Amino acid sequence: MKIIKIKAKNIFTKTKLPGTDWTINQYVGCGHACLYCYAKFFTPRNYGKWGTWVEVKENTPKLVKGKYVKGWVWMSSVSDPYQPIEKELKLTRSVLANMNKKIKLAVQTKSNLILRDIDLFKRFKNIEIGLTINGFEGKIKKLFEPYSSTHYQRLNALKVLKKNGIKTYGFVSPIIPELVDVKRVIGESRDFVDYFWFEVLNLRASGEEFINLLKTKFPKSYEIMTNQEKFSKFLNNLRNVIKKANIKTAGIEIHHPKWKTIKV
Repeated sequence: MKIIKIKAKNIFTKTKLPGTDWTINQYVGCGHACLYCYAKFFTPRNYGKWGTWVEVKENTPKLVKGKYVKGWVWMSSVSDPYQPIEKELKLTRSVLANMNKKIKLAVQTKSNLILRDIDLFKRFKNIEIGLTINGFEGKIKKLFEPYSSTHYQRLNALKVLKKNGIKTYGFVSPIIPELVDVKRVIGESRDFVDYFWFEVLNLRASGEEFINLLKTKFPKSYEIMTNQEKFSKFLNNLRNVIKKANIKTAGIEIHHPKWKTIKV
């Protein structure tokens, strides 16, 4: 893993992303190396293949100290705050320790390392923690998300967070036709999340390598994602599954034919 240490000038970034007002990225790049990750599309760097490098904004703890921003802050949009190097660097932990506890904070990850910082989460007045859940296991998990926590480790993390009185959400993503059983994922997690976010795969931003993999190894999934008629039918079925589940949801985020959030 190539680690590039830099000093940032600012750390809170205004955003138009749904459900938040600001983003904070103490890391750029991610050691989870998820093959479909859209972030590589938005963070072009010359460090090498996505997943082999991480940019570390080592002065982030100083930048957040004494700073307050109005509205919700999302940690993080182009990285995972609990990716593997966080276990050693503890940068995210330092950021949380220094951050104004009146800030409304949403933290999202694919790692059960997040349980380490429960003591800090409890100091915030408005905080919610999300785990990305999708049910990937076995060969598919190895192909798509080689270095992230397992599906059941993430479910357990949600369960522990909930038991500790922390508001939680399940971010069901990326939803890929034929490969993600949304009904199953809801059933396995609904008892310990306050609400759900759903996101359909951002195929265009997933990159050439992932698109080719999907096309060759999972042709039916690729066909549904690229055929407007079949995609519309898939989306209607997805909405029906979510409606029948009778759960609280912030909506379904889609990126095809354009980016928008669909209410359920």
